[in-house]
Amino acid sequence: MQGLIPTLYVLGKTLPEAWEKAVLACWEKGAAIETEYDRPGDPPSRDCTMMWVVEDPFLEPRIHRAFPGGLEDLEVYRQEVVDGVHDHWIAPEEGKWTYTYHKRLFAYEIEGAVIDQINYIVEKLSQAGHSRRAQAITWNPKLDPPTYDPPCLQRVWCRLLPDDQGGLVLNMNTHWRSRDAYKAAYMNVFALTDLQRVIAGRIAEKTGRPVRVGRYADLVDSFHIYGSYFGEFKGFLSLVEKRSFEDRTWSSEYAEPMFTEARERLRREKSGG
Repeated sequence: MQGLIPTLYVLGKTLPEAWEKAVLACWEKGAAIETEYDRPGDPPSRDCTMMWVVEDPFLEPRIHRAFPGGLEDLEVYRQEVVDGVHDHWIAPEEGKWTYTYHKRLFAYEIEGAVIDQINYIVEKLSQAGHSRRAQAITWNPKLDPPTYDPPCLQRVWCRLLPDDQGGLVLNMNTHWRSRDAYKAAYMNVFALTDLQRVIAGRIAEKTGRPVRVGRYADLVDSFHIYGSYFGEFKGFLSLVEKRSFEDRTWSSEYAEPMFTEARERLRREKSGG
């Protein structure tokens, strides 16, 4: 039936497996849809509504070699989301960033108040792990609609379930209005699952019970591959076709020296050195 956006679902044990499956599903089954960013001559994007699930977000290997960007960039982005290392770059009056996910999640400004929504999630689930209310939003209906690049992430939702060993498991869902499947989604989820780890640790500290990271579910209204980079995307398809999964991924241990360099870079940046 014409006029319907494909709705797709994939499941992977690890983060790189789930991301790769989601990107391939979008490429193979997505609809051809124009975007507001197309230049003359660009093919329409491949686009779908996607739910992709990572069963064990911290199971190794955790890093896909084909994500666009360097390993240092990945660590910097993780710290932007989890630690807010670049919140000070928010300066829309100077033509700079209009938001960061960290600022919206940890210091959402509304009616003269500043709300730490992640702290709310920790407090709520520490009191009632089965609550359906432990969520944080990013969208600001006053500020975001007029901007050129409004937040893609819309909502984070968490819930605890007990396991069979007396511990608790933190499940996380995130909801996105729009997502570049190839060039953004992997880095997004690498950072968001680390936030999931942080939230689990804070709940464990508060309750005195072990809390482990559970499955991560990622729901995207528009999960797309832009026509403007179809040529570059052929390299991803070639990598998947010609290399084994082991040769398409890296472990966190392999990446740690590059992550260390990124942390040092951020330290120098902060100190002005």
